Amino acid sequence: MSHAEVDQVVTPPVPLPAPRLPDGRWKAPELMFWLLPVASWFLFPDYLVLASQIMIVGLFALSLDLILGYAGIVSLGHAAFFGLGAYTAGLLAVHGWGEPVTGLLAGAVVAGLFGWIVSFLVVRGQDLTRLMVTLGIGLMLFEAANKASWLTGGVDGLSGMMVSNLLGVFEFDLQGKTAFVYSYVVLFAVFVLLRRLVHSPFGLGLTGIREGGRRMPAIGANVNRRLRAVFTVGAVVAGVAGALLAQTTQFVGLDVLSFPRSAELLIMLVLGGTGRLYGALIGAAVFMIAQDRIAGINPTYWQFWIGLLLVCIVLFAKGGIVGGAAKIVRRLGERKEGK
Repeated sequence: MSHAEVDQVVTPPVPLPAPRLPDGRWKAPELMFWLLPVASWFLFPDYLVLASQIMIVGLFALSLDLILGYAGIVSLGHAAFFGLGAYTAGLLAVHGWGEPVTGLLAGAVVAGLFGWIVSFLVVRGQDLTRLMVTLGIGLMLFEAANKASWLTGGVDGLSGMMVSNLLGVFEFDLQGKTAFVYSYVVLFAVFVLLRRLVHSPFGLGLTGIREGGRRMPAIGANVNRRLRAVFTVGAVVAGVAGALLAQTTQFVGLDVLSFPRSAELLIMLVLGGTGRLYGALIGAAVFMIAQDRIAGINPTYWQFWIGLLLVCIVLFAKGGIVGGAAKIVRRLGERKEGK
């Protein structure tokens, strides 16, 4: 036997490094990200109302990112749950129950219950079927709210809301200070829960379903049950966002159930990047700030520039803004290692 053959027999094979699972630890960039709203409180005191709206829409975008980015469920009617949460909190406030926290919970419960019922229809089909089912449900709820003008106010909206002081102390002022803090606390609390969820075995199972749903039953995973669970959680989060919008603006318009609101939500996710959580928040912020600035410059053709921004992101930043930034950081790291 030659020396080469002896070395081949004796030398054990080098084991490949095991893939690293997410550990769920908070990193410095994440902490810096959550300090940005605190900084905006001092740097842009005249834009607190806009900032609170951005955080509410970001929370709404998180709910869709959970079911689309992690579970792969495409939805064009997600505004249905947002609108249910908004109308629940609004109707409670109109009829004398204006306590914010319980109204928020009521909106979450109603939207979650409806989401759980709808989930049995959604998980039965594939992408196109799910798209049509969610779109149809959203359109039906919109028309139902429009016809029930005696209850919802119809096209005139639900007005006359009397929202009590937050925790019995903080009044919702015109400057938006209480709404800003309220929205920030709710957004951060829900984000922490969702972050923990997507880093859990359940969240990893959702990623497995998205990447290869037909293989998951082979390891004993109940795919439909997990999809129904995550769809219900997404509906709950959307209901919280809708209730939060109703309470901070003290008005609920019919547009909370409209198709354009669901479509804009998809645009935000494409801009920021799906399946990343932070992509939903960044996409919502970019979309709303761009809409506010561009509409102020050109109120007629602002959608043209939003469309141009969307095309550029899709063509030149795969994975949205967050995905493109991560790719740049990775390449810079590889160059440093190469040196």
